[in-house]
Amino acid sequence: MLTRHHQQKYDDFYESTHDNEFLDTKTEVLVGLAAALAMNCAPCSRYYLMQAKKSGITKGEISEVIAKVMAVAAGQKRLQLQDVLTEYNIDLDNYE
Repeated sequence: MLTRHHQQKYDDFYESTHDNEFLDTKTEVLVGLAAALAMNCAPCSRYYLMQAKKSGITKGEISEVIAKVMAVAAGQKRLQLQDVLTEYNIDLDNYE
């Protein structure tokens, strides 16, 4: 789908995100897992779960990342609903 040139640029960029100046490996993997889950990328989620295991990240740490992603997603859905209610002047408190 991408030209070889563009694919190489993407690959170089992606690989550069693993070469962190400021994040330790554990943090980089947990951030990657959170991003993969938030973006609903199954292959990325699998990759970061495998990296988590290799990095010694515990089930509890993974659980906390999943909970945070779920909380942010739920908050986004709440705001999305609020926007619809506001735009269409719907009052759920008096909804019948």
